[in-house]
Amino acid sequence: MEGKDLRYIQTELLNGNLTMQQLVKYYLSQIEKTSHLNAYTEIFREEVMHAAEQIDHHIRTHQQLPGPLTGCVISVKDLICIKDHKVSAGSRILDGFRSVYHATAIQYMLEAGAVIIGRTNCDEFGMGSASTHCIHGAVRNAADPDRIAGGSSGGAAVAVQIDSCLVAVGTDTGGSVRQPASMCGVYGFKPTYGLVSRYGLIAYASSFDQIGLLAHNPEDIHRVMEIISSADPMDVTMYRNRLYADSPDQEDTFAGSPQKIAVFKELLNSDNMDSAFAWAFRQNIQRIQSQGHEVEEISFPWLDYLVPCYYILTTAEASSNLSRYDGVRYGYRTAQYQSLEEMYVKSRTEGFGHEVKKRIMLGTFVLSEAYYDAYYTKAQKVRRLIHDFMDTLFKNYDFLLLPTVTQTAWEIQNPPSDPLKVYMSDIYTVLANLCGLPAISVPEALDESGLPFGMQCVSGKKQDKKLLHHVMDMQKWHNS
Repeated sequence: MEGKDLRYIQTELLNGNLTMQQLVKYYLSQIEKTSHLNAYTEIFREEVMHAAEQIDHHIRTHQQLPGPLTGCVISVKDLICIKDHKVSAGSRILDGFRSVYHATAIQYMLEAGAVIIGRTNCDEFGMGSASTHCIHGAVRNAADPDRIAGGSSGGAAVAVQIDSCLVAVGTDTGGSVRQPASMCGVYGFKPTYGLVSRYGLIAYASSFDQIGLLAHNPEDIHRVMEIISSADPMDVTMYRNRLYADSPDQEDTFAGSPQKIAVFKELLNSDNMDSAFAWAFRQNIQRIQSQGHEVEEISFPWLDYLVPCYYILTTAEASSNLSRYDGVRYGYRTAQYQSLEEMYVKSRTEGFGHEVKKRIMLGTFVLSEAYYDAYYTKAQKVRRLIHDFMDTLFKNYDFLLLPTVTQTAWEIQNPPSDPLKVYMSDIYTVLANLCGLPAISVPEALDESGLPFGMQCVSGKKQDKKLLHHVMDMQKWHNS
């Protein structure tokens, strides 16, 4: 089914040329053939085959699809709750824990006819850019199994890359959907903050986290967004109405009309960008201009502050969010302790991985009384400056064009020696999370080693539908 979208699958199901059981068996065979890539932590074989059998029966009996997402086989990142299944967040600290409810976004998808094929591997608590900080082992890139898949939704990206599901549900805190999408050559979409419920998403940094989607094409992402953008009383940070589904369709708004697109001058001369990326970025600008769109270079004075601001704020929120994992209520508890305090310390020491401990310590430091104003308060002020700048930008421009990552996938056994270089790989993706903006990574090209990389398109808040339709237009033009 590689290269087929949901529209094609649904047509084939209705015509009787395909059954859900055949579709699911194909996806399961893809998972088995590529098990060495370590994309999945759990496969729901019996459940998904039972669901497929019920769908086939409904189609035969009623001659219609049971829901708008019928035929959409999804994988779910191991950071999102699925009822009666384990959810570990890639960490020992949640050993043995099973969710008693579905995340709201998952519930909406299931009610619309989607089926879940399994849970995908990820960095512990979503902390990482490589999907190597995980108790289940590193995720490997299908383009080169010796290289990373990107993170933290690396398993989700590879699940789409190997064609083992139609859509993968991931999470994006600072690029965790878009970066692996870029490194695996698929589409990765992060919605506007507050457009999709975060209920059932295990928190890393609550004001940044967002459920995101990965797929082979933007149309399938659009179809799923129409379902999961419904309001949810369990998430007070959500918008109160279905802003995505209720917004006008493409043909009623901007189909074929020229768009005004901004590019940051500082990016074109940045030392962070690989030479192959810089060339492809300029080629992409020329291609967009040839489509009749206007591209304008503008200055962005806050580029150097993006990553420091992001890490100060996210580690601060992480130190607070992860304090709930204490060995008392659920998850892992150490076997040997003499006092309550020792039980806390040992459980957290043994349960959390190195990267998580590091970020908890950083967050505790910036929130400490002596350094709160020097770091956390200043970072919040910088976030407001960046937020206001972007609000002004999108009053004058339709979209912002950015690279997604600074380099293609590096070798698992040969990561960058400087950890700051790994953190700086987030420089082009954290902007959307700092401001709550929708953004999508679009597959662009292959480097000289045959490794994929993508470009990123960002739009104003609540302009998700316009953004996805714009990418669909670009895809059609590129394929014609």
